[in-house]
Amino acid sequence: MTMTLIRNRLVLLVLGVLVTFVLYLLLPAIQHERFTSSIDVPKPRAMEEEMKKGQSGSSNVTILTGTVLQNPSVFFREAVRVQKDGAPSAEKLEVIFLHGQSFTSKTWEELGTLALLSEKGHRAIAIDLPGYGETPRSTALETAQSRVSFLQQIFKELKFQRPVLVSSSMSGRYSIPFLLASGEQLKGFVPIAPAGTMDFTTQQYQQVQTPTLIIYGEHDTALGLQSLQSLQQIPKSRAVMLSGAGHACYLDKPQEFHKALLNFLGELK
Repeated sequence: MTMTLIRNRLVLLVLGVLVTFVLYLLLPAIQHERFTSSIDVPKPRAMEEEMKKGQSGSSNVTILTGTVLQNPSVFFREAVRVQKDGAPSAEKLEVIFLHGQSFTSKTWEELGTLALLSEKGHRAIAIDLPGYGETPRSTALETAQSRVSFLQQIFKELKFQRPVLVSSSMSGRYSIPFLLASGEQLKGFVPIAPAGTMDFTTQQYQQVQTPTLIIYGEHDTALGLQSLQSLQQIPKSRAVMLSGAGHACYLDKPQEFHKALLNFLGELK
């Protein structure tokens, strides 16, 4: 009887030790779970700033796409700002963007240029030139005069009155002949190291009366400086050099580019 009692007590003692040991192991996890479930874990600051940016960004600006003309059918992107009541906002200036050889109209969308101008109240449109992006190639645009007519048709189809023409690099083959032939149809001209400036004379540039903002990158020693020599002959022109930027200076220094562009548009109102 005595041995049985001693054996039972030993069993209970061992069980008690085992239970205590298990509780000892589980207690920190239980406390941690209770603690973390009772507090709101703060989001990283970068995440909060990104969320705020998304909430307060260009939510009232929509990028619309479409086509105009035929042979070729020209693709375009337009930033449209909508008021709280759902009505389109009144516009200040019309601005059309042409792109360089390695780019398309999407460049101006991704850079935020279209949305920014729309937020400032301007009508902003970028097109894909023939053979780039969504616009098929055309063999009917091999002469300067044909490219002038092409832009005139674009302006008519998009119902432009007197837009500001922004033209970078390769698109100078379109914009420079248009400026010299039909500059009176432009409210302003913003060449960014355009190609084709050497095809025309100093006298032709001196006859242009269109307000012109010449933008180029500090390190663009080819087209940048070459086009500057010709374009600075325009009477109502001024130049802005973007420090530390290359040929596609608007990509290297987008904030400085946007600031210069907006200041110029403000002067044209």
